[in-house]
Amino acid sequence: MTRKTAHIISHTHWDREWYLPYESHHLRLTTLMNQLLDTLEQDERYRYFHLDGQTIIIDDYLQIYPDQRERLAKLIQEEKIIIGPWYVLQDEFLTSSEANVRNLLIGHREAARWGPVSKLGYFPDSFGNMGQAPQLLKQADIEAAVFGRGVKPTGFDNQVSDAPGEYESPYSEMNWESPDGSSVVGVLFANWYSNGNEVPVGEDEARAYWQRKLTDAEKYASTPELLFMNGCDHQPIQTDLGDAIETASALYPDVDFVHSTFDRYLEALARHDREEWVTVHGELRSTRTDGWGTLVNTASARVYLKQLNQTGQTLLEKGAEPLAVMAKLAAGQDYPHEPLAYAWKTLMQNHPHDSICGCSVDEVHREMVTRFDKSRHMAEALIGESLGAIGASIGTDMVEAWPENARPVALFNTTGWTRSGVVTVEVQAARTDFREGPSPHGIAEQLDALPLGPGRVVDPQGRFVSARIEDLGAQFGYDLPDDGFRVPYMARTFRLTFEAADVPALGYKLYAWVPEADGGSAYGEADSSGVTESAEDSSEKEGAAGGSIESDSDEVVSTPQGMENQFLAVRFAENGSYTLTDKITGRSFEKLGMYENCGDIGNEYVFRQPEGDRMLTTEDLQASIALVEDETYRVTYEIVHEWEIPIGAEALFEDEKRRLVPFLKRQAGRSAKTTMLTLTTRVSLDRSGRGVQVSVSLDNQARDHRLRVLLPTGLQTQTVLADSIFEAAERDIVPAPEWINPSNAQHQQAFVSLSDGKHGLTVANKGLNEYEVLQGGTGTIAVTLLRSVSELGDWGVFETPEAQCIGEHTLEYAVYPHAGGVIESGAFAQAYQYQTPWFHRALARQAGPLPAEYRLLSWSGEHLALSALKLSEEHEDVIVRWYNLSGRETALAFQPNFAVGGAYSSDILERRHEPAAKSGEGAAAESSANDSRIEASVGAAKIVTFALEPLARE
Repeated sequence: MTRKTAHIISHTHWDREWYLPYESHHLRLTTLMNQLLDTLEQDERYRYFHLDGQTIIIDDYLQIYPDQRERLAKLIQEEKIIIGPWYVLQDEFLTSSEANVRNLLIGHREAARWGPVSKLGYFPDSFGNMGQAPQLLKQADIEAAVFGRGVKPTGFDNQVSDAPGEYESPYSEMNWESPDGSSVVGVLFANWYSNGNEVPVGEDEARAYWQRKLTDAEKYASTPELLFMNGCDHQPIQTDLGDAIETASALYPDVDFVHSTFDRYLEALARHDREEWVTVHGELRSTRTDGWGTLVNTASARVYLKQLNQTGQTLLEKGAEPLAVMAKLAAGQDYPHEPLAYAWKTLMQNHPHDSICGCSVDEVHREMVTRFDKSRHMAEALIGESLGAIGASIGTDMVEAWPENARPVALFNTTGWTRSGVVTVEVQAARTDFREGPSPHGIAEQLDALPLGPGRVVDPQGRFVSARIEDLGAQFGYDLPDDGFRVPYMARTFRLTFEAADVPALGYKLYAWVPEADGGSAYGEADSSGVTESAEDSSEKEGAAGGSIESDSDEVVSTPQGMENQFLAVRFAENGSYTLTDKITGRSFEKLGMYENCGDIGNEYVFRQPEGDRMLTTEDLQASIALVEDETYRVTYEIVHEWEIPIGAEALFEDEKRRLVPFLKRQAGRSAKTTMLTLTTRVSLDRSGRGVQVSVSLDNQARDHRLRVLLPTGLQTQTVLADSIFEAAERDIVPAPEWINPSNAQHQQAFVSLSDGKHGLTVANKGLNEYEVLQGGTGTIAVTLLRSVSELGDWGVFETPEAQCIGEHTLEYAVYPHAGGVIESGAFAQAYQYQTPWFHRALARQAGPLPAEYRLLSWSGEHLALSALKLSEEHEDVIVRWYNLSGRETALAFQPNFAVGGAYSSDILERRHEPAAKSGEGAAAESSANDSRIEASVGAAKIVTFALEPLARE
């Protein structure tokens, strides 16, 4: 008979903040850590402790007990305390692809400063697991992952369901495979990560305990290696575990009870046959369950947090990092490794699952807003420094088409694709420092009195660019020189709004404001409103305004029914919905933009509509529709709905919460009393726009409800593509037979898309992470805009009135029709660009080595998305990362616009591997900026990273 081994792994799952504020948990953490150090030093039978896979615990502990650093370091180096590989235990679906990578990268670096890094993909309580996790882990030399959710039902209060069902794996052990084919050993905490908690010392209690625990573990184990997790949420360590193990060993002599580690457990597991193991593929989201315990509705809890997170991530990934690379290579500025790491770490302190998911008490989420602000402020400061360094190196005096008093502005496109779009920037026509004038007030009066007309906007070739130019008068500003005291000033300022065209990817393009007195007729005429238009432009627009636009026109025009450009036509209905026609394919999508509202008597984790609750919509509600922007570069309509909705749940709901009635058994309905919900929707179409951009503003005064926007596509398809972590995940629209939850909401990152193979519709968003494709054949995409709830949920009574999200909100999304699918059509790139802001810098007329138009790196690759451009801390290499969104191999070619020495394939830990293949004359070990073209084949769903060693600037 094969002997069984009970591997007892001591740990604590440490939520930094959850049902208590951060500092309350913080104090309890220090108590645990002090006790842990004492126990490991004093009891030789207590050998190991797994520190929850997140290095931030060390920082938190030493913040209060810095004098314990040496003791802690010794125990880590002796591998008694196992640390890493993450910085925090994040929610994988609500944090971006690069945030997941930074988490692993920073976690490795932080852990390596102390000692050995745990090479274990540790996901104890993630609310589902990302499909590309095995590929990410393999790139970090991690061969195994353990997780608590995603394969079989896990309910509230850490209860594991024993209900029969065809789950993804019948065993605790399995192979987990990414879409690219990368595979790791996967271990499910089939009886949760507390199945070995509080082991009794007394014989009678221990006998009953182990009889039950051994049976439960054997039920799911495919080998005699049985895993028991000795700990749980915020669980103090079991100081008498040595006695408990001795008792168990005496009671069950045929079982080896060992105080173990994951490494030892996995080594033992590897000695057994794996033939019966199942291979699970991609995302682990508990799709073969009843659908209630997936906790997916945390994607819509406290939407304001998701919006702040999307802004913060984007500023770092698509702003601070690539601009800092550009500033170093093009302008010689030092790369800010430490400030960037600080900004990332501050942001990631909001990424633990109970934080970013919005499922904690109100105090936690108030502190999160401050952290988001701190990270954003650092990112914005770093962006400002990089823009200043680059801007100071641009030779604006080389643009011969501009007069001497032109006021240039550089527009920066940090996305991976050439970009056009409407931008708003400010330029200074004249400036006076405080030390140069009579008084700030006097300076302002002098500047306001200057006879400056609105001027014109021109491109580097001197061509007129249609724009709205607003004179803001004298405005206060200041400089903070590196070598002197602050310099306050007043400046006569103009705001420019215009459409920038074909700004290079990872580069910039110059435009300029030219004062009217010097621009004259060379740049066309300006009307009295300050909108500059040539006479020819004006007549064409007037001719089109009353009817339909010609299909070959490159203008955007308003019509009595809506608006059109050369790609799209928009027609509004009386209820405020609109029909969007793709003029390239001829396909129309009708009734887009209606709203849906229903009650919600769930909690921060789970949406639950009351029984018998009638779904309200704006289909029969008359809307007020007005044209509010009518320019040659953009047209905007404003739609206002005045909508009476229930003010909240009925009184019974409060009593049910107090009595801890499970959310599925609650009987409360919605109140008969109503309140006014005013929805102000702005739908904009740009001249070059391939989609419409939508913003929804509201002042929410209702409670216990959910608001969604409905986008019927009419497309017949069985699956939906949703942007996820390094992939566009394909998901079934109709759930598995076991699914009884009426809702099938799911996560998204940048977009969700439907296609029938011939036509498609993609909905992009800014921080709206929850969608659902409604069943019934309409192909309706429902995007959650707001969910208002009143309690945390889970294991107790925790009121969270701020989760009702009372007050003002602005929600943003965009809609892109296209031929075929979102990947094949390239619409995914538009969705990614939608989330990325433009960056700009007003410049002086100056000499400099950089040209009027610049691109740091050129690349091509079908179905590839550029994910990262940053500098490696270890080698100062330029790190560039792409991922393949398609299911087939594709070719990548790229050429840096800077001198490159070595070029290497790399990974998510930014290590150098084999040399990358260069083409042509660039095959030499050192190459110039013009001959370093690199080519690679990128496999299906592969994530590829390259490390480029830049040569020193001359």
